[in-house]
Amino acid sequence: MADHPTQSDDAWARLRALTKARIGLARTGASLATAPLLEFKLAHARARDAVHEPLDQPRLVADLGDFALPVRAVASAAEDRQTYLMRPDFGRRLTPDGEAPLKPDASAYDIAIVIADGLSARAVQMHARPLLDKLLPGLRAEGWRIAPLVVVRHGRVAIGDTIATLLGADCAVVLIGERPGLTAPDSMGAYLTWQPGAQTTDADRNCISNIRPDGIGYADAAAKLAYLLTAIRGRRLSGVQLKDESDRLLSRPRG
Repeated sequence: MADHPTQSDDAWARLRALTKARIGLARTGASLATAPLLEFKLAHARARDAVHEPLDQPRLVADLGDFALPVRAVASAAEDRQTYLMRPDFGRRLTPDGEAPLKPDASAYDIAIVIADGLSARAVQMHARPLLDKLLPGLRAEGWRIAPLVVVRHGRVAIGDTIATLLGADCAVVLIGERPGLTAPDSMGAYLTWQPGAQTTDADRNCISNIRPDGIGYADAAAKLAYLLTAIRGRRLSGVQLKDESDRLLSRPRG
């Protein structure tokens, strides 16, 4: 028989209003109560669905068309979602003919922005455009030479290295869907790399994770990206050698 609500339950309710984390879950004996157990199973199903959800590449390309930048659509060597999940190496390189659409755009750019579905197509479908809406005006105001935007189907982070090299960009920013969690099937990450190439490792990258309205909001994520990009260009390096101190700026009183 379940216990009646107590003052302690009310305290948990107030705390739950402040976070998406599962805290103070109701229990029956040593087990979870039925309601939180079903909610957990639903969240798990949503996370699994997000991994397999396909990217609507034409719609995302159209959504990005308002930025007065060319938008290119390419694909990784992973022919389908199953191959992408089973062969991570295929997601790190373009198809054999994937370089052709990008070669005519090759020039000297400061930055190449790549949008890849990763493990959550929903994340970039929802969050890439509003983030870029906050980021791009500031980059333009600072005189950044921005390469055409590139949308990749079945892409992983390292595919941005190849794309930036093909376009002739000094810095790569890869916006990618992160592995869905039980509270966030739509979390987007941003990976920044200075002069990426075949020799680049994960230690050479900076990452901003959990970009979404319930995580790091678009304005704060854009501010962190702008800070890191300025530091990367100024110091000509990225990764473990570059410390992200942007939180000091975000924590300052505004107004």
